[in-house]
Amino acid sequence: MVQAYILIQTEVGKATAVAGAISEVPGVTRAEDVTGPYDVIVRAEAETVDELGRLVVARIQQVEGITRTLTCPVVHL
Repeated sequence: MVQAYILIQTEVGKATAVAGAISEVPGVTRAEDVTGPYDVIVRAEAETVDELGRLVVARIQQVEGITRTLTCPVVHL
C-alpha cells in the first residue's frame, strides 16, 4: 500500500468545496481545510505508485477550484 499527503492550492474561497468534493473520491482517506501556503491537505492511499499517480491526475486534479497540487509520498525509514 502506498500512502501520500497531497497539498492543494485552490482558487480564493473554494477550499471548503474542494475538500468536500475530494473527500468523496475513492482512495482519499482524509481531506481537511488548512491555513498557510496550501488550502487543503489530503491523505490518500493506493495499491501502487502508478495507481496513486492516476488517482491524483485523473480524479483529484479534476476537481473544480484546484490550481496546484504537490504529492508527498509517505516513506517508512
